[in-house]
Amino acid sequence: MVDKFLLAPYYWTLRLRHRLYDKGILKSSSSPVPTICVGNITVGGTGKTPHTEMLIRILQEIPSWKGKHIAVLSRGYKRKSKGFLIVETDGTADRYGDEPLQIKRKFPEITVAVDKDRNHGCEMLSKQSTGSKGNRIPAADIIILDDAFQHRALKPSMSIVLVDYNRPVHTDHLLPIGRLRDIPERIRKADIVIVTKCPAYMEESSKDKWKKDLGIEGMLLFSTVNYDELEPVFPEGDHRYVHSHRAILFTGIANDAPLYTYLGDRYGIMEHFQFGDHHSFSGKDICLIGKAAEMFPTALVATTEKDSQRISGRTDIPERMKAKMFYAPIKVGFLTEEETALFKEKVSALK
Repeated sequence: MVDKFLLAPYYWTLRLRHRLYDKGILKSSSSPVPTICVGNITVGGTGKTPHTEMLIRILQEIPSWKGKHIAVLSRGYKRKSKGFLIVETDGTADRYGDEPLQIKRKFPEITVAVDKDRNHGCEMLSKQSTGSKGNRIPAADIIILDDAFQHRALKPSMSIVLVDYNRPVHTDHLLPIGRLRDIPERIRKADIVIVTKCPAYMEESSKDKWKKDLGIEGMLLFSTVNYDELEPVFPEGDHRYVHSHRAILFTGIANDAPLYTYLGDRYGIMEHFQFGDHHSFSGKDICLIGKAAEMFPTALVATTEKDSQRISGRTDIPERMKAKMFYAPIKVGFLTEEETALFKEKVSALK
């Protein structure tokens, strides 16, 4: 691996850190209740949030966890608040982060919390508490840890690592040369590895090659991205714009190629504004998008589900833009029923 030489200090620091945890010199502790970590070893773009949502749906379906209280714990990346917070549906992305807010709004019946200290967050969620509005927060029976694979101080009951089909980790490099934030061998420590953003059909030979290239002996599954019908970002949304022949697309995610392809099959993309992952939209950004919307008055203004969480809390969006601004809800699923069954069986066995 070229990173051993070109990025020697970073590479060997990571190796040493993991070795210290593996040997017990640096201590890891477990949560009071079962935990499932959904993470990756790359910088963004593997689909952690939609896979977390898929996991929630599956837990709500399978007999061993149906009726149990599910909680999700996230760091709350780029939030402006600190400490442990229970996410409320009427909150803002600035307070909680866009991904936790999206999950809470989609699954209001579960508890979603943010805390940089995952051990502390799990301890808080494992107890019954009271929310900011005086509402009762039941103790979690199981906690999904969003993006905690590198958080070695907490030992999850099960770990799921995601790998982007379009960016294989075995051909990538550590930052800053590539997009790896951890050594690729770490995926072999996962209980389940999921190759995400796959084409809708893959030959078994292709799947076998992935397993060989990744060098894993455990469970390897493959998922694909699907989009639901467009939904309005604001209550003022006018569904007539969905039937337009033109669209303006703006995104603040790591990889918007799947969404661009999806919308490009339905609309002529007149303008495409790409911002950085978890981008905090400014007034200048809104004006830029607004000018494009004025240039193409009948065009739909489309964005991602994650970006809609940050946009929906803004008070400077003109009414005419609110009417035409929609997002594409995203769902993921495994390529085959057999893979879905294997995944459910593995999660069902968790205690």
